[in-house]
Amino acid sequence: MVDMDADTFEALVGDVFDSLPDDMVNGLDNVAIVIEDRPEDGSLNLLGLYHGVSLDHRGQYGFGELPDMISIYREPLLHIVTDATELREQVRITLVHEIAHFYGIDDDELHALGWG
Repeated sequence: MVDMDADTFEALVGDVFDSLPDDMVNGLDNVAIVIEDRPEDGSLNLLGLYHGVSLDHRGQYGFGELPDMISIYREPLLHIVTDATELREQVRITLVHEIAHFYGIDDDELHALGWG
């Protein structure tokens, strides 16, 4: 387990997001990435969650839609790692996983690609 305050964790998530390939993040229109301490149920089992309608299931999408959201859960991530390097890698995996859901890639395909 790693101990890291919320501001430092947020900066780390921002750095990791900024390091992702442009072709992965350029299409994230109207998507908010938020950092929360824990999921709604309070568990430590969920690292991130995509809230929204994936691109492959959208019909007409236009003005006035609330943004889709990717939640990154700080305490569960801190709980499963042993150092800052491992945390950075796990944040990267979690971001890629949730961004993939935005693009319509399901868990089975993510597992097959090694991102599950």
